[in-house]
Amino acid sequence: MKNNQNSKFERAKLKVANLKGFYNHLVVYIIINLTLIIFKEKIIFTLISKEAIGNPDFLHWINWNVFGTPIIWGIGLLVHAIVVFGSKPSFVKKWEHKQLEKYMRE
Repeated sequence: MKNNQNSKFERAKLKVANLKGFYNHLVVYIIINLTLIIFKEKIIFTLISKEAIGNPDFLHWINWNVFGTPIIWGIGLLVHAIVVFGSKPSFVKKWEHKQLEKYMRE
């Protein structure tokens, strides 16, 4: 019975660590991307040199980075959420179970 409680405690501890990691990821995502969007004009003004003024390619590049970053990073955040909150694929569950058995035998 004591072993079962330790196992439940370890699983709960791992779940909390995974949740904490996801929420930290979410907070950093929000802070960085809000900063990029809010200060977009300031970033453009700071980065534009005399050679780049009026260059539509440069301005397009900045727009892509300001708006592309949340999209691409958001996909990664979505995958992270699926891993933390969603169900794991069966091959991942089997692998984890085999690894647990392996380390318990040691």
